[in-house]
Amino acid sequence: MDLSSYGLHVSEVVHNATPARLYEYAIVDHHAVIAASGALATRSGDKTGRSPKDKRIVDHPDSTGSIWWGDVNIRLTERSFAINRQRAVDYLNTRSRLFVCDGFAGWAPQYQVRVRVIAESAYHALFMHNMLIRPTAAEARSFDKIDLVILNAGSFPANPYTSEMTSKTSIDVSFEDGEMVILGTQYAGEMKKGVFTVMNYLMPKQGVLSMHCSANEGNQGDVSLFFGLSGTGKTTLSTDPQRKLIGDDEHCWSDEGIFNIEGGCYAKAIHLSSENEPEIYQAIRFGAVLENVVYDSGTHVVNYDDASVTENTRVAYPIEFIERSKLPCIGGHPKNIIFLTCDAFGVLPPVSRLNPAQAMYHFISGYTAKVAGTEMGVAEPTATFSACFGAAFLVWHPTKYAEMLAEKIQRHGVRVWLVNTGWTGGGPGMGQRMNLKHTRAIIDAIHDGSLEQASFQTDPRFQLAVPQQCAGVPSELLWPENTWEDKQGYAIASTRLADLFRQNFQQYQTAASPDVIAAGP
Repeated sequence: MDLSSYGLHVSEVVHNATPARLYEYAIVDHHAVIAASGALATRSGDKTGRSPKDKRIVDHPDSTGSIWWGDVNIRLTERSFAINRQRAVDYLNTRSRLFVCDGFAGWAPQYQVRVRVIAESAYHALFMHNMLIRPTAAEARSFDKIDLVILNAGSFPANPYTSEMTSKTSIDVSFEDGEMVILGTQYAGEMKKGVFTVMNYLMPKQGVLSMHCSANEGNQGDVSLFFGLSGTGKTTLSTDPQRKLIGDDEHCWSDEGIFNIEGGCYAKAIHLSSENEPEIYQAIRFGAVLENVVYDSGTHVVNYDDASVTENTRVAYPIEFIERSKLPCIGGHPKNIIFLTCDAFGVLPPVSRLNPAQAMYHFISGYTAKVAGTEMGVAEPTATFSACFGAAFLVWHPTKYAEMLAEKIQRHGVRVWLVNTGWTGGGPGMGQRMNLKHTRAIIDAIHDGSLEQASFQTDPRFQLAVPQQCAGVPSELLWPENTWEDKQGYAIASTRLADLFRQNFQQYQTAASPDVIAAGP
């Protein structure tokens, strides 16, 4: 394959290799091993999570007015992008072999984005083979007019003395050039989220809402969306043996319905078990990629409870590895939307029903906790607010996505729920994490319609409609104060969290309507 148009001139290019071939290269070149389950087990180097502070967007006249500049989208000059790009190209040209993986982002043909990944590592090629939508043989032969090229030189550092660089890691995107450059990190998730960032820019330009959510479909064709950051349960709860999985992380909502952006799933593997998450556990087989897990050196059996490398152990696999996946990954308009939050204070109810104004308030707020290991430097759960349950990946201002979501909720009569998968009875160290069995029972009650028929009472501080009964869930668990032994401690924590909500929402006061502002605590 000729890569000279990218400035690359190497003796061997491995293009769209099968998983079996990529296994061979990864074992020889990257010191990967075959786990006892048949998956490829490897390490991502020093970086075992994303580096959001090192992400940069090129400031170009054609797009600058559309970008939400700030801590999420940090400006990069065209000159600095060119320097980093050349640094990546120069390094890749020192390699004797490069891997190229072509695939689509977006299952709906009219919105598909063509992605080409160029990397030195077979592990990265296999990862993106799993995460992109794999072209047919005919599509692969005519894979031209590439929309996004990822130049992954992650094992080579950025020059921290280059203008706008703050470390030896840099993940740079140019919308105008249709290119992404990676330096100083081998964490494969940067490629996945880089594609999502580009989709978050391109799709709203076409009137399509891009969303950080998972999706599944019931036997009657009823679609549910699950919004939430990593660690809140998007993958676990959407992978339901009674429903078909459309996708576990990234979707779009067009006038025709929803479609998955990706061709695979990227699940957290820490404390994974066949009992609690059988579908994901069984998907870890030949073709899957395990990252940063610990395994027995003799048997290669993985210890999923060992977090000595990182809490952010991961597995990437094609979506068809889930037995009840829906192919193609397209569905109708949602019936239910579920906001998943990991409440580190332990004061939000396990489930509450949201009216339209509350739905917008909580979508814009995006309250959750950063779970240990998802990002570099996060060792303990920390309360945070992430607009649209995915601020790190937004390009336009959050209110644009919120307005698009509000219009679609109203037009299609969607029911919205807030589900807390975090703590109950207190925060970390005092309370305990919500029981997955109880959370699954709540989701089942949403889907079968029984929760909608329950009697509700209103939380006086957060104004949330809380059901008084739910099949499979102890009634005392539904009202958070009942789970606390220290009632005064509950009142203090509840007041503190409400204050944090109000403080955070001040930045959106001028853009939000009065009824949305009033929908908060």
